[in-house]
Amino acid sequence: MWCSRMALHRLQRVAAVPLTGGLTSGALRKMSTLQRVYVTRQIPPEGLRILCESGQVKFDLWDSDDVPVPRDELLQRVKGVDGLVCVLTEKIDAELLDAAGPNLKVVSTMSVGFDHLSLEELKKRCFSPFYSFYTRQRCVACVDCVFFFPRGIRVGYTPDVLTDSVAELTVALLLTTSRRLIEATHEAKTGGWGTWRTLWLCGHELANSTVGILGLGRIGVAIAERLVPFKVKKFIYADVAPRPELAGLIDAEYVSFDQLAERSDFLTVCCALTPETKEICNKNLFSKMKDTSIFINTSRGGVVNQEDLYEALLTGQIAGAGLDVTVPEPLPTDHPLFTLKNCVILPHIASASYTTRNAMSALAANNLLLGLQGERMVKELKM
Repeated sequence: MWCSRMALHRLQRVAAVPLTGGLTSGALRKMSTLQRVYVTRQIPPEGLRILCESGQVKFDLWDSDDVPVPRDELLQRVKGVDGLVCVLTEKIDAELLDAAGPNLKVVSTMSVGFDHLSLEELKKRCFSPFYSFYTRQRCVACVDCVFFFPRGIRVGYTPDVLTDSVAELTVALLLTTSRRLIEATHEAKTGGWGTWRTLWLCGHELANSTVGILGLGRIGVAIAERLVPFKVKKFIYADVAPRPELAGLIDAEYVSFDQLAERSDFLTVCCALTPETKEICNKNLFSKMKDTSIFINTSRGGVVNQEDLYEALLTGQIAGAGLDVTVPEPLPTDHPLFTLKNCVILPHIASASYTTRNAMSALAANNLLLGLQGERMVKELKM
């Protein structure tokens, strides 16, 4: 239902226009001209509040946070919408864009990653050629349109706001893996805790270590900043090119991909998933790593070849791995990686703090509203 009273009450948000009796004809006319939006998940309250109080849109939502909207339902719900707010579980591809039709102007994803979006399809779909949002009419020479809408559908996303929570979780996962905390908890619970032993459950410490970062961006820098108090000896990083400004913040050295593998005691993956980085962490990487090294991935599961990682962990080629992301998600419970004591797997929770998820929700809502107004989004994906 369109921004229903029941949904509003349940989510503790307030609509800008009352949705019960007593609506004037003017209010009804206003509601009929509001732009239509579909929200694919019960996103955190702050974003829903912004949408409701904007007075700019009427929205329908899949009113669940536990179960993703079924694909058939999604394809029906997006028909004729002007905007779409989605999360990373929804694949925004040619099929969905065709189902939505020509009215769709803006897709706003509540995520920093965008590998669930078919960017080529979004670019080539021109929702309203030669239309000016400033004059509210079609124009002959769309200078404004070209500036703000290079081609197709505009896309908003939510970087920056999750940097701190992802960095915190990455450090927690690194320590959990390297100090074997899951194994230790299991032993304590199941009677394995016997007499004191000299090398029982020994792990690897950060002091005097070299930490490698694959893909140095905001999150990589934030991770390094949090590791400094642990007396890390050296930070190194590999990327498509040197990033001296960011590297200078943590005194990190730019190295080749092979050197990153060979020198890192702890290797944390922070790169985006692109055609170039797909399964870049494979047997070639693992074979060059130390047998005492710890591998951490909180970026995207697709950057890792999981079969190669399994072999590297099983044979002792590397000491351990901590994963917050996998392929697929959720990872089947009978997957071989779950059988390994030296592999810690989390259910993609790096940004899962109340503060961060509400901030992501608010940014996704504001991106959508600004995009529908033809204005610059707070965070827009450049395509």
